[in-house]
Amino acid sequence: MLVSILLTTLALAVVQLALALHVRNTLLDAAAEGARYAAIAGTTDGEGAERTRDLIAAALGDAYGRDISVERTDDGAGPTVAVTVRATLPVVGLLGLDRGLEVTGHAAVELLE
Repeated sequence: MLVSILLTTLALAVVQLALALHVRNTLLDAAAEGARYAAIAGTTDGEGAERTRDLIAAALGDAYGRDISVERTDDGAGPTVAVTVRATLPVVGLLGLDRGLEVTGHAAVELLE
């Protein structure tokens, strides 16, 4: 009896870890895609954020795409776009710490010369 409780708890912990990693990787992929979209010549930061929001909504739901920010920087190697997503870190199922997960996607800005 005690062994089955321990094994069940361990199995549920592994499943929860897999879910948290899936959410993190999905958000990171959406942020990177949004940064690449915003870096295309002729697009705006708002369009990159909207692309990120659409990808997150399709994969995880609208609740995860509420806090998205876009920042343009020039670090000496050239201008870049960074899209940052802050979302809930799933601890029990999809419930968890609000704004406990933060990921950032980067892309080099396309310049027309």
